[in-house]
Amino acid sequence: MPPRRKTRQVNVGGVPIGGDAPVALQTMTAGYTYEIDKCIAEIQKLARAGADLVRVAVPDKVDTEALKHIIPASPVPIVADVHFHFQRALEAIEAGVHKIRLNPGNIQDRAQVNRVIAACKERGIPIRVGVNEGGIVERKDKDQRAAEKATLARDYRANLIKLMLDKLDEYLRIFDENNFHDVVISAKSIDPLLVIDVYTAISAKYDYPLHLGVTHAGPPETGRIRSISALGTLLANGIGDTIRISYAADPVHEVEDGKELLCCLGLRRRTEPELIACPTCGRIEVDLFKLVTDVRHKLATEIDIPVKVAVMGCVVNGPGECEGADVAIFAGKGKGIIYVQGEQRRTVPENQMLDALLGECREFAERVKRGEAQLKGGDVEIKPPDPLPRKHGGVALPVVGK
Repeated sequence: MPPRRKTRQVNVGGVPIGGDAPVALQTMTAGYTYEIDKCIAEIQKLARAGADLVRVAVPDKVDTEALKHIIPASPVPIVADVHFHFQRALEAIEAGVHKIRLNPGNIQDRAQVNRVIAACKERGIPIRVGVNEGGIVERKDKDQRAAEKATLARDYRANLIKLMLDKLDEYLRIFDENNFHDVVISAKSIDPLLVIDVYTAISAKYDYPLHLGVTHAGPPETGRIRSISALGTLLANGIGDTIRISYAADPVHEVEDGKELLCCLGLRRRTEPELIACPTCGRIEVDLFKLVTDVRHKLATEIDIPVKVAVMGCVVNGPGECEGADVAIFAGKGKGIIYVQGEQRRTVPENQMLDALLGECREFAERVKRGEAQLKGGDVEIKPPDPLPRKHGGVALPVVGK
């Protein structure tokens, strides 16, 4: 994977963004900010799931008033989402917010924008500037809007990218004139290909840290494909300093999927168990779906270190697919063989596989905590077990493909 693009670094309430800092994961609350107790509970839930930053909406003064109570109770830095009303930004800054999300184009009075920048500069608070597809086209000036729409109609993607870059230039000039450089840039779209192209263009032009995201990503079932295709491509090419995956659902799913993406790309250390399972095929002779579901639930609730666990339905591809697993099971007709870091431990009947596997996981995790064992991280060699007997029409058959 290419090295990460070097950017400036900003500090968001103690969380560094950009430079050589890890890619930060953020999300946004779904409830009303002015419902203080509910908002705090949601922030705490998102932080437990793995969010590094949480953004909250502050459309009204009652919301910025609530920040005075929310911020001290939050385990992670809080970002205030501000649109149109510069006064909300000033109130959020006064309440102690750690970052402002602001689009200068949504505030017509330049003096008001300057006041927000000055307040952030005084407090050392970064500002995220967004040039998102949904809000980039002029809406108040009819003539300008008509001209922009006509231009976009000729080659929508190319001209939209140019428009986003032009708007970004315009916004950044304001910050340059105020000698303010604690800026994070975002350029989101519903189109993952456009997201890839525009962030690639921005990364070649500016050294500001980039906040990656795909807007209107939909429910998790489809939205995760839309989001991961864009964000995974950019991150794999060294672009991106903080991310948000957006769903029309409980934002805890955004955090879970974002964390998994970063772990898969080696951009975040795992702190929880990792479960590997083989794809299903005609060789499987146990209820693998139920076994995997039960193992996943048990690992999430009972194991608190990043043990790598593999659940395999046969012994054909399993040894290679789970190479490096700390604990593995290969299931066959009526039984399963359990390995711990490459060492064959025991064979158990099917009705005992779950309890036996979890028992080995618990024992291994405790040994790691006591310093008697180490997580191997991919260098465990697992030798293929002898083929488990397979019955067909009352006759034991060898496993095909051995």
